[in-house]
Amino acid sequence: MEAKKQRIIDCAAELFAQKGYINTPVRDIIDASGYGTSTFYRYFTDKEDLLKTLLTDFLDQIIDHVNDYFHREQDVNKRFVESKRVVMQVFASHPELSEIYVRVVGISPAVDQCLKEFDDRYLKFVEQNIAYGIKYGFFRNLPLEPICHSILSVIKYAVYKWVVLKEISSEEMIELVVSFHRSLGEGLYMKN
Repeated sequence: MEAKKQRIIDCAAELFAQKGYINTPVRDIIDASGYGTSTFYRYFTDKEDLLKTLLTDFLDQIIDHVNDYFHREQDVNKRFVESKRVVMQVFASHPELSEIYVRVVGISPAVDQCLKEFDDRYLKFVEQNIAYGIKYGFFRNLPLEPICHSILSVIKYAVYKWVVLKEISSEEMIELVVSFHRSLGEGLYMKN
């Protein structure tokens, strides 16, 4: 059962990236999956529900990869920078999903809410980790909200430059974000 659902999600991701969400009818997703209409509607109430599932799964992957990295790397300063590399590598490894992520803003209030929930989760995650660094003397005590929002903004901007504007490669996208965080870290780190 789960394989059928995943097949539908994979077909939708490919079609949404190629044709755009708006220009992809449910019928095309059903045809591409090789399953019938009843199978599609067993898993999803409509195309928007499928999109939200696809986005949530992708954004969960990002959080999971960062969490895994945090469990492996103990150096707080290195973690601050290199965890952003992990985030960007997930985007780079999934160009179709990155394309969808960047282009569906404003499609509907429900999709925007899904994206906002991810932003809120990521902001909380970043805030907790910087607060940890402040508490234990690794980072200077600076206002967290503007720092956290700037981190998220740089990530979104870099993905946009890569996917939509096609001005940079995936490698340049990763380096843009990592170099920003190296610089930001210089302002955060406590000097020994």
